[in-house]
Amino acid sequence: MTKKMRVVVTGAGSGLGRELALRYAREGAWLALADIQEAGLGETLRLVEQAGGSGFTRRCDVRDYSQLAALAQSCEESMGGIDILINNAGVASGGWFEDLTLDDWDWQISINLMGVVKGCKAFLPLLQKGGRIINIASMAALMQAPAMSNYNVAKAGVVALSESLLCELQPKGIAVHVVCPSFFQTNLMDSYRGPDSGSKEDIARLLESSPISAADIAEIIHRESQAGTFMILPHDKGREAWELKQSNPRLIHEEMVKLAVKKLAKRA
Repeated sequence: MTKKMRVVVTGAGSGLGRELALRYAREGAWLALADIQEAGLGETLRLVEQAGGSGFTRRCDVRDYSQLAALAQSCEESMGGIDILINNAGVASGGWFEDLTLDDWDWQISINLMGVVKGCKAFLPLLQKGGRIINIASMAALMQAPAMSNYNVAKAGVVALSESLLCELQPKGIAVHVVCPSFFQTNLMDSYRGPDSGSKEDIARLLESSPISAADIAEIIHRESQAGTFMILPHDKGREAWELKQSNPRLIHEEMVKLAVKKLAKRA
């Protein structure tokens, strides 16, 4: 009898988290679904069971380590451990550095960076040789567009954390992956916080106009993580931009300055 894959997904109540849960459910996975939105979690579990998977839900705020530790304990008791941890929970934010408050920074870092740190800390003891950690970052971690410095920094931290874990955990037989998607169709803007409404509108337009869905991203993540890819860049243009930045960072910086000038003119 084939052993069920045991998968934890944070931010599973909607968007990419839900689609990742459904992708693994189609393989009959046993899922621990976590989010702060309990209604969304219930719907995800219903869809998971419909797709051929099974699991349970827990309301979990990734800012609170005690809630993540309790979820990990539930996974150990009911599932006997886990095979895959997907740190997906995250929020959107934006605004010019001079306008962002320290509270804006604390909120962003506490969820998008420390939520991943705490997720890894809580669940690492449950991962055995052959296990896998998938951390969801963003192209913002690599390209640093203007008017979103707190988001850029938080996501860049996720990349740095993932690189650190890759070095430490590979000798133990635990795989680590970090995902840096560009814009795709999702409900991320429901969580948006920031002083600049113009930035919110710009990001919302880019999300809505993307031809790539959350389900597409989930499929790529599943495929590339299985193939052993460390940094997963789902978008063709994202891969091209990252390659260009590595070979000619000054050119990318100049483009970002031009973008900042355009944004400032629009703001004025």
